Amino acid sequence: MKHYLLSVQQPGDGTPLPPDQLEPITRDVKAVDEEMRAAGAWVFVGGLHPPSTATVVRPDGDELVITDGPYVEGKEHVGGLAILTAADLDEALEWGRKYARATRLPIEVRPFQEPGGHLD
Repeated sequence: MKHYLLSVQQPGDGTPLPPDQLEPITRDVKAVDEEMRAAGAWVFVGGLHPPSTATVVRPDGDELVITDGPYVEGKEHVGGLAILTAADLDEALEWGRKYARATRLPIEVRPFQEPGGHLD
């Protein structure tokens, strides 16, 4: 089995949707999470706070510089992620389709380099 990262590409500044819009999304994402657990593909799933809560630690010679804010400013940011096991890219893409339907947002699917990670 290989490991894949599914990252949720969220537009805007990370301001949560109103409850009436967020509730059906939360329900649908929870259903996909439960399906992934039942299938044995689930490794880790989590949502992230808005990019304004990020801190970047950057090497600068022998020193480290710490700055507030996201590493990259953009119209979209990573709003959450899932790490899963899948037999191949096709299977990982199927989970990506399910998350895209559930979140109503773009999902980036990327394989981890293997072997050698601590997920082995």
